[in-house]
Amino acid sequence: MSSPWFDGFTAGFHEIDGLHLHARIGGRADAPAMLMLHGFPQTHAMWHRVAQQLAPHFRIVLPDLRGYGDSDKPRGEAGHANYSKRAMAADVAALMRSLGHERYFVAGHDRGARVAHRLALDHAGAVRRLALLDIAPTLDMYEATDMRFASAYYHWFHLIQPHPLPERMIGADPRFYQRAKLGGWGSKGTGYMEDEALAEYERCFCRPEAIHAVCEDYRASAGIDLEHDRASRAAGQRIACDTRVLWGERGVVNALFDPLALWQAQCSAAVSGHVMPAGHYIAEELPDETARELRGFFV
Repeated sequence: MSSPWFDGFTAGFHEIDGLHLHARIGGRADAPAMLMLHGFPQTHAMWHRVAQQLAPHFRIVLPDLRGYGDSDKPRGEAGHANYSKRAMAADVAALMRSLGHERYFVAGHDRGARVAHRLALDHAGAVRRLALLDIAPTLDMYEATDMRFASAYYHWFHLIQPHPLPERMIGADPRFYQRAKLGGWGSKGTGYMEDEALAEYERCFCRPEAIHAVCEDYRASAGIDLEHDRASRAAGQRIACDTRVLWGERGVVNALFDPLALWQAQCSAAVSGHVMPAGHYIAEELPDETARELRGFFV
């Protein structure tokens, strides 16, 4: 993207264990580092307005997750292990180490927040503070599935179907599918997203390898990720850093779950947060408010 949204940021590829991750990096070189992780069906560009407001205060790293944006999109392996949140968390942990950041703040939205959750468990010493936007813990959401949740988040159950069924169905009209997702979950359409952002999401999503990667991400969440989460809980492993939870008033998470209580149960440190007057895509619907929340918490 050539937009002034990312003035002062540099974009490039970073080889991590044979995988090429695309990332944009900017902000103050002498400031605390902040890792910002995007969700589905987007790229790092979702943070564009928030990142510009935070750039004077932090060294910001904005990667495209494995399978998304301009990062590599490997074929799914047996058991979907290469799209587990553990694998994705290892990617971004290695990226941050390669950039010289041993400890850093982490903010994640949607799928990126699920990666951030696993990052805080598997790489606890690296995460100074954690912010999670519009999710409840994956295991809790699956275990509480009822008709209301299955209807609202039907994509969780469609995308996990065996290859190539969802890939072929989405591939028939990927732009229509993506726009439907971006305008849903209480977000009242895509009018709050700039045309340039929508074009960027479309460029990256509407390709067979990207659609396959998305399906693998969700297949992993319904299988190996749940195994990892159950093992972590059985071992008494909890998030050890202070955590901030924000969720949209009009979203599914607010309607069907108690995110603050669910995250408090998974943390051994302080958990705070509140609902925000938005749907699912909080950072784009409320960029000024999101930037203030993150700056105030990451101090």
